[in-house]
Amino acid sequence: MNRFTAVIFDLDGTLLDSIADLADSMNTILREMGYAPYETEVYKIMVGEGVHKLAEKALPESVRDQATVEQCVKRLREEYGKRWAEKTRPYEGIPDLLDGLTARGIKMSVLSNKLDSFTKLSVSHFFPGYRFEFVMGTLPAVPIKPDPFGALFIARELHMEPVQFLFLGDSNTDMQTAVSAGMFPVGALWGFRSEDELWRSGAKSVIRHPLALLAVLD
Repeated sequence: MNRFTAVIFDLDGTLLDSIADLADSMNTILREMGYAPYETEVYKIMVGEGVHKLAEKALPESVRDQATVEQCVKRLREEYGKRWAEKTRPYEGIPDLLDGLTARGIKMSVLSNKLDSFTKLSVSHFFPGYRFEFVMGTLPAVPIKPDPFGALFIARELHMEPVQFLFLGDSNTDMQTAVSAGMFPVGALWGFRSEDELWRSGAKSVIRHPLALLAVLD
């Protein structure tokens, strides 16, 4: 009998290569505000901690006051709402992985620091036909990753123990979440962050292709 019977996925950088749409949206806002844009690759170290943190990191240090950050976040939501699916695509191998997990009867959920509305929209758009027990993004007054609240909520709602879960993500935030929740942290090397970051943040396995998760499961 398999030790693991459920998987929680991060979304951006794990299931979806979304960095270009995120970068294009934020750069549009920065240009509007009169600030220099960033190369797309730079956003790989900016994203992952929610939209407010992204705005804070992207804005010049001299204009990171609350009012300016909130203005930036409001516009970013509007701009990303126009282009969230322009360049975003599932990573190679992800549909095959979801097929393999489904065939094994593994329960699948998504936990993201992306806004809840965009998280649900992205999953339903890019992964139609797959059953996800829970799809959760950032909600008001709910702690975001690396707080383990969301992961533990999913475990409780599924009437499962945290040790039954693999947690697949591409960043230190995901590995720390899994460790804090008592789940098995697996780092995704096709995502936005480095292998060193994943190991240092508590990964117990690091994989280079989505289908390798099936070997960890077995």
